Amino acid sequence: MAGIDNIEIIGLVAATLTTAAFLPQVYQTWKTKDVSGLSLPMFTMFFVGIVFWLVYGVLKESLAIILANAITVISSFLLLYFKIKYDKK
Repeated sequence: MAGIDNIEIIGLVAATLTTAAFLPQVYQTWKTKDVSGLSLPMFTMFFVGIVFWLVYGVLKESLAIILANAITVISSFLLLYFKIKYDKK
């Protein structure tokens, strides 16, 4: 993996902020089990997109993209799981 330069540091800061912003939703959904506001088609598309971003980050050897998307893949997978498990349909 290439060394960390100033551009990668900017990416790491962006990755930290955008990934951290997503985690409270996962926690709240887990705690309340309320998935009524979550769209299954949207989260499915989001999850697939994040998987592609993770693959892209690995191929580009970008630490920021890899870390952010690895965490977001796990988080979005949890939300998908919660949506399927707790949906009242």
